Amino acid sequence: MQTFDPIDGALLVDKPSGPTSHDVVDLIRRQFRIKKVGHCGTLDPAATGLLIIVLGRGTKLSERLMADDKVYEGTMKLGESTSSHDAQGDLTGSLPVPPLSLDELNELAGTFVGDQMQLPPMVSAIKKDGVPLYKLARKGVEVERKERLIHIYNFRFSAYEEPLATFRVACTKGTYVRTLVHDLGQKLGCGAHLATLRRTVSGRFDVADALPLARILELSPTELQQRIMPMLKLVGAGPS
Repeated sequence: MQTFDPIDGALLVDKPSGPTSHDVVDLIRRQFRIKKVGHCGTLDPAATGLLIIVLGRGTKLSERLMADDKVYEGTMKLGESTSSHDAQGDLTGSLPVPPLSLDELNELAGTFVGDQMQLPPMVSAIKKDGVPLYKLARKGVEVERKERLIHIYNFRFSAYEEPLATFRVACTKGTYVRTLVHDLGQKLGCGAHLATLRRTVSGRFDVADALPLARILELSPTELQQRIMPMLKLVGAGPS
């Protein structure tokens, strides 16, 4: 029977706003001197929430865990469009926001539910000839991108006070929530961008079970091992 090292598995991290997903991987690798560390699904630097970190032989399961569906909560700002579809991009348009009710927002959000083709933004980690698109975007270069098939299971707004609207979306992997928000803004005719985003669920894992990154970096090696979900549990963590 195959045996595993205590660090072979996954760690649930509540990522703060600021660091990239790769930064989180590097911090954990250096702090605990673990050779193999990876993550399952990139979060933009400004985004917060659940980041699944895989350790040791757990890295072999990264593709499987990355394929799981996701749930996000966030806020969108109406009336302003940006180059990256979020608050970190350059302003590309500003228009008056039409009178809107929460019900009208939800009626429009409902039109996005189901299968759809989505065009990834230029400011993304998708690579073109080995170069991430965001690096090309920084140079003012725009290249042709291929649309991707995504599925939106649920998209609902819970609050609206112009120009900010609070929402929750459940979707398949590879969905750009900021592009979803941008596209909704285009349909409204006033534009919109993603103001804040937090990932709350990935597959069967919930951010409620994660530790903040700062707390994880304070753990002793023994305490860290107690937080690691072992390989055998991860193997059974796929869709039922």
